[in-house]
Amino acid sequence: MARRARTIIGGLPHHLIVRGNDRQAIFRDDADRRRFKADLTEIAAEAGVAIHGYVMMTNHVHLIATPERAEALSGAIQRLGRRYVRYYNDRYQRTGTLWEGRFRAALIEADRYLLACLRYVENNPVRAGLVRRPADHSWSSHRHHIGLTVDDLVSPHPIYWGLGNTPFEREQAWLAMFDERVSDSELARMRAMAMGTPAAEKGYLAVLGQQTGRALVARPVGRPRKSGAATRPAGLGEVFGAALPDLRGDGD
Repeated sequence: MARRARTIIGGLPHHLIVRGNDRQAIFRDDADRRRFKADLTEIAAEAGVAIHGYVMMTNHVHLIATPERAEALSGAIQRLGRRYVRYYNDRYQRTGTLWEGRFRAALIEADRYLLACLRYVENNPVRAGLVRRPADHSWSSHRHHIGLTVDDLVSPHPIYWGLGNTPFEREQAWLAMFDERVSDSELARMRAMAMGTPAAEKGYLAVLGQQTGRALVARPVGRPRKSGAATRPAGLGEVFGAALPDLRGDGD
């Protein structure tokens, strides 16, 4: 079966996830994390990819990124993957692959879902039970967004800048968002996004598809339903266009 093509559009934000093969660790200590982050910072800047948010877990990494050109994103991630695998294999005297196939990418409708996606990414260590607060995890963009550190990797998205007129206002507004309860429907949508489903409304995708000449709205799978046929409630995977991920292990 042919793989589903990724939808990457220049100038728009995307959620990306890269995961270790068979859920194996891709970071064994902070030296590994520092190396990966340094490589990502350099490669993203050279490729014209703005990193708006990230979190580095033990066996996977989430990114919120906007490429200047569509091809820049794939090129940057592939280059990063090759460079880091060489480092990792040399350090631990191993051979072979480290990654679980291709990276996943999902388009984000910025006005509606950018902040929700960013909160989902930065809250991953809390959901995984690693820390009590996002700020307690050093390897994410959260500490930058709340003013505890300056992170050279992070280029805040204009939607984040719109949270306030001063750095303090933006930082406090962002911090307050983590006190809000995340609804079940939002969490389901974010988890579907992590599987590659766009975090966007169908109307937005339809207009964007007309502008780009690409089919961005998925067609129903299978034969058309016969009139009068019995219906059943749709599962969350059907509602959001993808199966929900297996949440075992190091976060989601």
